[in-house]
Amino acid sequence: MSLTPPRRYWLTGASNGIGAALAEEILKSGAHLAVSSRSMAPLKALSQRYPGQVLMVAGDLTNGQRVREIGEQIAKEWGSLDTMILNAGTCEYVNANQFDSSIIEHIVRTNLLASSYCIAAARPLLRAGTAPYLVSMASSVTWLPLPRVESYGDSRAGLRHLLESTRIDMAADNIEMTVVSPGFIDTPLDEAPIHLNWSAGKVARYLFDRLRYRPLEISLPELIMPVLWPLPQKPRQPALAIGTRMARSKPPIEDLP
Repeated sequence: MSLTPPRRYWLTGASNGIGAALAEEILKSGAHLAVSSRSMAPLKALSQRYPGQVLMVAGDLTNGQRVREIGEQIAKEWGSLDTMILNAGTCEYVNANQFDSSIIEHIVRTNLLASSYCIAAARPLLRAGTAPYLVSMASSVTWLPLPRVESYGDSRAGLRHLLESTRIDMAADNIEMTVVSPGFIDTPLDEAPIHLNWSAGKVARYLFDRLRYRPLEISLPELIMPVLWPLPQKPRQPALAIGTRMARSKPPIEDLP
């Protein structure tokens, strides 16, 4: 009797936060996991805890050539890929009084372009995989503009459009996709004003369980609501009402001829 081979995953952003917690959940299931991160030390620690299951593919994913090399390394080691999880990303906040477009450029490169490189490298591997599946982190911030997150919101909105378009294109290859919007959680990237009960580990366990059913989208709006309620109370800040357009307090200025 032949045994079913372990499922093969590629997970980006595996060194901390949701990524590190997801890596643990995947490896505990007995799967094989290719892990990407700029930092090698956390990947080595995973490899030591789960000998024979971890393929370390570290590197800067904003470097398209390095991503292609990672794809080639996975192809050489495994021949194909079953699940790709795009988790890598970053967030920096913009000061509207000192608007720095270089921050937007950096965030878009990290959150959007790097993901496109990974999709390009993973797609031929997924075509050859078993029940191929692409999972990507998006963000609840794409549903509602928030102060100081211009750069992050731009990159995540672009990523969501890329994913939804790619979902249509990949249907012919029978590659299924789930888009995840985890909201605000207890990770180094989030500057939440109050304590949140959802840790990265709790989110990872919840997501890994839900991914078994391959929904089109997994959204955790309850994680963003505790962060939104204090915003209207901040001094000199426009009040925010979800689902309501902002109204001008004065008539718009007309351009003079």
